[in-house]
Amino acid sequence: MQKRIVVIGPESTGKTTICEKLASHYNTKWLPEYARTYIESLNRPYTQNDVLHIAKKQIELEEELAKCNNILFIDTDLIITKVWLLHVYKTCPDWINNAIKNTPRTLYLLCYPDLPWEFDPVRENPQLRDYFFEWYKKEIEDLNIPYFIVKGEGEERVKNCIEEIENIKIL
Repeated sequence: MQKRIVVIGPESTGKTTICEKLASHYNTKWLPEYARTYIESLNRPYTQNDVLHIAKKQIELEEELAKCNNILFIDTDLIITKVWLLHVYKTCPDWINNAIKNTPRTLYLLCYPDLPWEFDPVRENPQLRDYFFEWYKKEIEDLNIPYFIVKGEGEERVKNCIEEIENIKIL
């Protein structure tokens, strides 16, 4: 049975690095965050329609990559899209909620904002990282899917993830 492990958390908490290193450790693939690639390519501010496009493309990319692996690490998922839509636009379409509920997940690795925030052109809210962390945590808890809060710096963060994955014997 395929295992899908999502690395999620506020901006600048090491999600991409964790995905890269876990995929390397487990000799598998990982799915980068499509939103980053898309927004970096825009020559204008993003819109609500852009966010919805990002969500659809992220689903499509995940399903394509999921066919190839027994283990797939995913850099963010639709929970972040849902929260962003509600935070910025005060609405979220039902199809996103349905996709969140119906997409298989084995484990969430929820990155705590204990790393220094680093500037990046697509990052917007250094002052709201704790706020978003708590919101993501609630969304995951509502799904009743196992999760682990990732803390620490550098290699310690990845080591903590590997230990948790091994401890709960999901792979």
